[in-house]
Amino acid sequence: MRGACWDRGMNDLRIRPAVPDDLDAVLAFWMTAAEGTSISDDRDGVERLVARDPEALLLAEREGELVGTVIAGFDGWRCHLYRLAVHPDHRRRGIGSALLTAADERFVRLGGRRGDAMVLVRNERAQHAWRAAGYEPQEQWRRWVKQLTD
Repeated sequence: MRGACWDRGMNDLRIRPAVPDDLDAVLAFWMTAAEGTSISDDRDGVERLVARDPEALLLAEREGELVGTVIAGFDGWRCHLYRLAVHPDHRRRGIGSALLTAADERFVRLGGRRGDAMVLVRNERAQHAWRAAGYEPQEQWRRWVKQLTD
């Protein structure tokens, strides 16, 4: 389903998978719209994502302008969501919800059973958005990490 687009009927909001030509714009967008940074927020990291799973990085566009992103990764076992970001000038207009709906649809199509999201504890705005989309924190779990590179 490469190149699939979703028209959410929201003032011409278009959601589509990213292509390699989008990656510089996505990285610049995240500097403005995303909370925090990730070790993978570089050209090589995003290129690997798109090469491995061409439909994972979803972009929301309005009138040709990038206004939102989400990474909807599926490893065959679990559905993981990262980098839900909406441009500050376009927040509170349903873009994040539309991106999460597109991600949920992707996961169901792939046979996923449960989605999980990584949300910064300090990002209260994001926590409200995730709750509104039907997600809830699982306090009994803790994320463990190990840096694999310097």
